[in-house]
Amino acid sequence: MSSLLTNATAMTALQTLTQVNKNLADTQARISTGLKVSKASDNAAYWSIATTMRSDNAALGAVQEALGLGASKVDTAYAGMEQAIEYVKQIKDKLIAAQEPSADRAKLQEDIAQLQDQLRGIAESATFSGENWLQADLTAGGGSVTKSVVSSFVRDSTGSVSVTTIDYVLDGSTVLFDTGGDTGLLDSTSAIQGASVTLNINVGGVVGPHTVAAFTTDDVIAAGSATFNGSYASAGGDDYVKVGDDTWVKAVDQTTVPTQEVQFDDGTDVWAVDLTSTVASTTSSIDTLTITTATTRAQLDGMLQMVEDRLSDITSAAASLGSISSRIGLQDEFISKLTDSLDRGIGRLVDADMEEESARLSALQVQQQLGIQALSIANSNSQNILTLFRQ
Repeated sequence: MSSLLTNATAMTALQTLTQVNKNLADTQARISTGLKVSKASDNAAYWSIATTMRSDNAALGAVQEALGLGASKVDTAYAGMEQAIEYVKQIKDKLIAAQEPSADRAKLQEDIAQLQDQLRGIAESATFSGENWLQADLTAGGGSVTKSVVSSFVRDSTGSVSVTTIDYVLDGSTVLFDTGGDTGLLDSTSAIQGASVTLNINVGGVVGPHTVAAFTTDDVIAAGSATFNGSYASAGGDDYVKVGDDTWVKAVDQTTVPTQEVQFDDGTDVWAVDLTSTVASTTSSIDTLTITTATTRAQLDGMLQMVEDRLSDITSAAASLGSISSRIGLQDEFISKLTDSLDRGIGRLVDADMEEESARLSALQVQQQLGIQALSIANSNSQNILTLFRQ
C-alpha cells in the first residue's frame, strides 16, 4: 500500500540516519577530547570517581610542593649544622694547642672568640622561608618546639580526608642555641673541674685530710716567669711545692700560718700548704669558653672533654636532620609514583580507546552515507505515485 500522506520507509530511514549522526557526533567528540567520559551524562559513576581522583591528584601536587619547601628548610639547617661541626672541631684543636706550655694562649683565645662568633652567625643566618631550625626559644615552647613538613594527603574508605606531616622536634639536643635560655647544644653549660689532691695535714695539732688544688709542672710554667729549686717553685707571684710525681700545690710561708705543721723545706725557707687553694668547680659552654695563662692543664682537659661531648651531640643532631631529609626524599618519590598511579587509574575509567574510536568512526561514516542513500530512495517513493495517475 502506498500512501501520499504517510511515508513509513522515509521515517525509518530518517530515524536510522539521525541515530547514526548522533553516534558519529559522540565518536568525533571522543576523538577530539581523548575522553570517553567527559561529562556526567556520559557515565555518571565513572565521571564522579574520576572527578574525585583528579581532585586528590591536585592535592598530591600541592603536597609535593610542600615537600620541596620542607626539604629546603632541612637542607638549610643541615648545611648550618655541618659547618658548626667544623668550627667546633677547630675550637677543639685550639684547646689541644693551649696545652703546650709555650703556646700563646692570648692568641689562641682570640681565635676561639672568632670561632664562637661564627657559630652564632651560622645559627642566626640558617633561615629559609622565615624558619630557623638551628635556634629557637625553647623556654617559651615549654622546652621544645615542633616543626612540621606536610608529607601526604589521605582519603580513607569513608571519604574523610586528612593531611599527614613529618615532625621534627627542636629541643636541647637538636638546636645550637636556645634564644630564651641556655639549653642549646652550644650554650648549655657544663661543670669544668680542676685537678685536686688530698693531703693529711696537721693544723693546730689536728691531723686530717685536706683537699687542695693540684698543678702540673706545665701549669706552673704557664703561670709565668717560673723558677724551680728542687721541690720548690715560684711562678706568677705564687709559690708551689712538689707533693708527688708532677704534682704541685700552692704554698705559703710557714711563718704566716704558725698553727700549721711545717710541710716542706727547700733548704732555705720552710713552706706550708696553702689550704685556701681549693678547687672550685666552674661552668662553661662552648660559646662562653675562655682560656687564660692561669687556666690549668686539668681545666683545659675539662674544657676539651666538654667540647668533645658537645661535638658528639652536634654530630647526632646533624644525623637526625639527615634522616629527616632522607625521609622527605623517599616521600617525594612515593608521591610522584602515587600521582602517576592515579593518572593511570583515571585514564582507565575515562580515556577513549583511540584505535577503537578510529574503527568506529570509519563504520559510522559508511553508515551515514548509506543512511543518506536510504532516505533518498524512501523520499523518491512519492514520485512513483504519480505514475498511477498518468493517462
